[in-house]
Amino acid sequence: MDRELWERAVKFHGHRCPGLAIGFKACEAAKEKMGLEFSPDEQIVCVTENDACGVDAIQLITGCTLGKGNLLYKDRGKMAYSFFNRSSGDSLRMILKPLPEEMDREDRLEYLLNAPAGEIFRFSTPNFPVPERARILKTVICEVCGEGAAEHKIRLKEGKKICLDCFKEYSRGW
Repeated sequence: MDRELWERAVKFHGHRCPGLAIGFKACEAAKEKMGLEFSPDEQIVCVTENDACGVDAIQLITGCTLGKGNLLYKDRGKMAYSFFNRSSGDSLRMILKPLPEEMDREDRLEYLLNAPAGEIFRFSTPNFPVPERARILKTVICEVCGEGAAEHKIRLKEGKKICLDCFKEYSRGW
């Protein structure tokens, strides 16, 4: 384990915790299994299925960020990460295996940092293709609040362009 990199992740995140360790170990596994390096652009993509502490380690170590468009959040509530390498075509999904419940927080942290990745994660191929590259979209002004929103987040209601905050979904129950 790269202790210096772990300490950088702790500093970036703000504290040591098992969640950060999960993301850290996911990055170590992706580096080992896929040869991933830091991504200054969009060559490496990570799809995270959670918005927990581990995502901070992924941003710091892989260079995958929301702002660059190579960190995508797929809200499933799972401790799962899918990595893609656009150059090689390689991909890898990993999901955290159940952890022994009898461990306290500190024991869990040490276990996660020191156990082999194969003991912590189940590995497979993602069941979806590499996401397309980020696009720069036109900003459209909401005709209710006057705020700009990306065009793919605008809805039409009675002929008006409306942002998601102002739009009231119409539903008949299913």
